[in-house]
Amino acid sequence: MITQQTRQLSFQDIKPKRKIRYEQILDRLDKPKTAKEIAVELFDIGIIPSTERNYTAPRLTELEKRGIVKAVGKRKCEYTGKMVAVYEKVDNLKDMIAKNMQHIPNIS
Repeated sequence: MITQQTRQLSFQDIKPKRKIRYEQILDRLDKPKTAKEIAVELFDIGIIPSTERNYTAPRLTELEKRGIVKAVGKRKCEYTGKMVAVYEKVDNLKDMIAKNMQHIPNIS
């Protein structure tokens, strides 16, 4: 019961931050990239505290489920040596973002 409550509190805390992370990820997708490549870029410009792909991979999965990005292939990661998904923005991105992100509140 306590762990369920703490998970719910954590979820409520991160919920408004998701939209910001979505925008940060989409800004970096000027060409097809992996979750790790995006994380490295966000770290290099001081947005996230480490190059850990877990800062971007869950958000990419959510964006993919919403139809805003898509996995377009796979390649060997230059950082880990493992085969990983490569993502890009979909066509009609502005329409998809407006449709899929309007329920996420803005942060003032």
